[in-house]
Amino acid sequence: MNLQIEQMNVEDLLKISQILYSDFDNFWTVETFKQELENPNTYYVVAKIDSEIVGFGGIYQILTEMQLNYIVTKKEKRNLGIASQILDNLISFANNKNIEYITLEVNEKNTNAIKLYEKFGFKQIGLRKKYYNNIDNAILMQKNI
Repeated sequence: MNLQIEQMNVEDLLKISQILYSDFDNFWTVETFKQELENPNTYYVVAKIDSEIVGFGGIYQILTEMQLNYIVTKKEKRNLGIASQILDNLISFANNKNIEYITLEVNEKNTNAIKLYEKFGFKQIGLRKKYYNNIDNAILMQKNI
């Protein structure tokens, strides 16, 4: 598998805009995503196999902290290590920005994501009860850089 990780641009967003919900489980609108790409405090990447976008992820810088906003892989390409490579890229970016730590929140039912984050050294630091749709809890995790 020839996977490439590149910084996301608006053209990439337009390529996936019609399949954000069906293929990626995305919860943001295209307009929200476009605003994120234009924000100087964010960094988003796409994962491509032979120019097909198969995943993406992004982080948001707040002073000496970065918050992981997204890591998502195309449904048909999951369990191939794509999310790991995206996360590795985002962590490397944070390292180059003199960031002290990266935080994230994840649905407690998303065990695959939790395992991924733990594999990269994230630790649980808190819990937001009934955070998702007033039903599911969000686990707060952090990785010191």
